[in-house]
Amino acid sequence: MSTAIRISDSLATEAKLMSKIKKRSLTGQIEYWASIGKIAEENPDLPYLLIREIIIGTEEINQGEVSEYHFG
Repeated sequence: MSTAIRISDSLATEAKLMSKIKKRSLTGQIEYWASIGKIAEENPDLPYLLIREIIIGTEEINQGEVSEYHFG
């Protein structure tokens, strides 16, 4: 289900630029930023790079790209 929302022109402009750079749709870019913000707000001690790795790992799991980890 999708919902129409209003965002500022400046945010839309920035998102359009980043979506082209990152090869995402405009919606995908805004959703990516929102997911980072949500994780950061829920976990204020996590650095951005760890948050980014969490998002990447979650997407890998969703795509079935998993393998068993062996310690040592």
